[in-house]
Amino acid sequence: MTEPAAALAEVRAADYDVPNLIGGREVRTGRTLPVVTPHEHAVGLGQVHYASVEHVAEAVAAATDTSRWWGRLGREERAAPFLRAADMLESGGPWRERLTAAAMLELSKTREQAEGDAVAETAELIRANVENMRAMYDVQPFSPKGVRNHVDYRPLEGFVLAVSPFNFVSTNNLAFAPALLGNTVVWKPAESAALTAHLSLQLLREAGLPDGVVNVVHGSGAELGPAALTHRDLAGVHFTGSTATFRQILRTVGESVDGYRNYPRVVGETGGKDFIIAHPSADVDPLAVACVHGAFDYQGQKCSAPSRLYIPRSLWPALKERLVELTRRLVVGDPTLPRTHIGAVINARQHAKHAEALARARAQNLVVVGGTTDDSVGWFVDPTLIEVGDPHSPFMTEELFAPVTAAHVYEDADWEKTLRLVDESTAYGLTGAVFADDEEAIAQAADVLKYTAGNFHINDRPTGAVVGQQPFGGSRASGTNDKVGTVWNLIRFTSPLTVKRPERPERAPWPAA
Repeated sequence: MTEPAAALAEVRAADYDVPNLIGGREVRTGRTLPVVTPHEHAVGLGQVHYASVEHVAEAVAAATDTSRWWGRLGREERAAPFLRAADMLESGGPWRERLTAAAMLELSKTREQAEGDAVAETAELIRANVENMRAMYDVQPFSPKGVRNHVDYRPLEGFVLAVSPFNFVSTNNLAFAPALLGNTVVWKPAESAALTAHLSLQLLREAGLPDGVVNVVHGSGAELGPAALTHRDLAGVHFTGSTATFRQILRTVGESVDGYRNYPRVVGETGGKDFIIAHPSADVDPLAVACVHGAFDYQGQKCSAPSRLYIPRSLWPALKERLVELTRRLVVGDPTLPRTHIGAVINARQHAKHAEALARARAQNLVVVGGTTDDSVGWFVDPTLIEVGDPHSPFMTEELFAPVTAAHVYEDADWEKTLRLVDESTAYGLTGAVFADDEEAIAQAADVLKYTAGNFHINDRPTGAVVGQQPFGGSRASGTNDKVGTVWNLIRFTSPLTVKRPERPERAPWPAA
């Protein structure tokens, strides 16, 4: 049996009993939910124990106790377990295969997607964080002759609440990055990613991370969130998830501001309604490939996936034909099988939402290709292209988080008007792309769409940002744009202390009486 096949068999057979982890203590509550495989939902991988608000308080207490010494360690001592974990992932050992298999089974990712996420991006983020931490600490103020000035990059005073989504294992970075800087963390993973979160932290513990640095509580954010968000020692929030949830977090923090020891740092990456706009000069074939891969990879469950397309009428017939051809080539099914391109969406609730949306699209005769769903074995949604005449249709303005993309065809002469439409028709500002061979059109798009995306791509799909190359994050309703994997993100989880020390004490300038 090959190593990948052996790892899949190991994870399938393990029957995981996923606990909460509080100060190194595994807490099993008996209030369990099954961990299931989205593409074969009758197959369970184990169960996860849900925490209560009392467990959140215990996790905060454990983080507080650990903060008394963890933040006092030297930066290299704190970095060591993280770098060992990156080595363990990249070495080809059991953790590489185990996390890849877990992502394939729990999150319904193909092997390529799972390995790129759980192994490559996780390790890249760890190494980037360590290098950025070193660079940040080396930024020091000017010291003129006679004075020594220094900035101490302290951890925040209190604990950091990390809330991670289901779609990327590498979003364990939401907990790991603040911890690297000396903070202690209470981590609430997405309910549908309990196993991959558990294994990520087990890897880090095996690499030497001390107990109490990262404490995990599983369960409903609506139930557990307020207990952490209203605690007087909340120092920061590191969040990736929906715009609605992040707005509720901000609302809760604002309403609780009088009770905090410090103003909490709130960092969020949220939703998107990402776009591709094509100029009449665009090359149809790379445009089609970008639309299909960008919109449908990992079932469209990427916040960067382009779900609204603006296509000039002169290109639409040829592009439409090519999009239909490429979409029909995609194989939907079990992502652990080598020929599969598209797995299942993450859970029954999401599937039901997508099924309802596609029923509306069929009723309005909008579907060009795809448009069907099936939940008999797994939560499958066919990759779907729809064409809408109304650029303000909900299919063009509201996030769906599914393998569904909507095209609006505009008149070639309306290029400038359409640029403004792209900018103004949604509340989001995460990713986007322009396709054109006309350099003047590219420059015009870059200017008009300056705040429409935090990651802007020219003649390329707006997905697949690489750590260290395309710092990721958006603004408007898409987040605080603090750019994960960069010093701009890390600085939010430090509280700088300026220290001045003159070489000679100051003497009174006036004579004694």
